[in-house]
Amino acid sequence: MSPSDVKNRLAELRDDFDRSFTEPARQHDAEYAELLAVRAGGRPYALRLSQASGVHSDRPVTPLPGPQAALLGVAGFSGAIVPVYDLASLLGHPVPDRPRWLVVAAGAPPLALAFHDLDGHVRVPTSIIVDEADGNTGRDVLRGMVPLPGGIRPIVDLLSARAVVHQLTGHTTYNTEER
Repeated sequence: MSPSDVKNRLAELRDDFDRSFTEPARQHDAEYAELLAVRAGGRPYALRLSQASGVHSDRPVTPLPGPQAALLGVAGFSGAIVPVYDLASLLGHPVPDRPRWLVVAAGAPPLALAFHDLDGHVRVPTSIIVDEADGNTGRDVLRGMVPLPGGIRPIVDLLSARAVVHQLTGHTTYNTEER
């Protein structure tokens, strides 16, 4: 590439960047769902990005003593101390090693779930997602299934996971209407 080609390309990129601020924000298409393909306890799952406020790798977690095996400890996110629970443990799987990834659930109270591997981000038509009725009770945090390359993955509902954690900690005032 000649210096003039580089200059022209830089000008194009600058114009594209500036133009992106004049265009309306991209609307989320209701016909598609944004998912994270993850692994917890060696098993494949999917998480809805609409229920997450952040994904982090290798975040330090300060261990806490306590009776809950699923509680890994606490981590700091934007100045807030957030409890971190092991997703594999919440799902009833043995935990082979310390998870590397954390997903922060959107909403309140703050909650982060740890999982072992991030397989990727996928955008799928909502028509291929098999939704499960919202009548599940107890410790069930799975809501539906989605066929992805490599097989069908259960979808972990982060709002239900928060409710399960709330029950595990002995709180009885969790408002299920917020789900």
